[in-house]
Amino acid sequence: MVKLILEVCDITDIIQSIFKNKKLSLPKLTSYGFVQKGPDYVYCTKLTHSEFKMTVTITLEGAVSTEIIDPAFGEPYILHLADGVSGSFVGEVKSQYEETLRDIVDKCFEPNVFKSVYAKKLIEYVRNTYGDELEFLWQRSPENAIWRRKDTGKWYSALLTVSKRKLGIGSDEVVEIIDLRIKPEELEALIDNKKYYPGYHMNKKHWCTIILDVPVPVEEICRRIDESYLLAVK
Repeated sequence: MVKLILEVCDITDIIQSIFKNKKLSLPKLTSYGFVQKGPDYVYCTKLTHSEFKMTVTITLEGAVSTEIIDPAFGEPYILHLADGVSGSFVGEVKSQYEETLRDIVDKCFEPNVFKSVYAKKLIEYVRNTYGDELEFLWQRSPENAIWRRKDTGKWYSALLTVSKRKLGIGSDEVVEIIDLRIKPEELEALIDNKKYYPGYHMNKKHWCTIILDVPVPVEEICRRIDESYLLAVK
């Protein structure tokens, strides 16, 4: 019984790591091949080079569960989840299992990294105003993203998740920030290290940073986004 509980914990950890900061796009499930069964959506596939049947179940809330059945015994196969179990066959099953889940993430889920009310409002503003979506460029930094102009390819803003200490604030609290282009002649008067900071990870002569947990009105940030968009032309 203890072993079974450990296996369930292992599979939960794997699923959580793959689906972390992702939001379900319900209409994409049926296009992918999921079939609605009651309140859930179910996808079945056979793993390559075996007769193993893999079933993925996703609830309306986006919760994911999986099962692999060994047809020779008609029972769940769990060796791909066990630590310390090696062998080419087990490794192949594990690889195909994770590849299937990652493909589902890519095709049926959307990024859901930024949680603050400010960030959500700004994402909606950019989408409605410029038709741009966040681009997550860095696999090693999946909680950072940028917006760029379609015509010039230039970045005009970035949404990042950083420790306040990286902005020169004596705290390890993690916050969401936005980087924006600004005219150099306006920069010195703007930076007060309370609302506006020198551009984080950007050219500090041309960029500023706003923490999305301070009282800078959303309307003001949207205006700064518009100005930054116009500056991203060269």
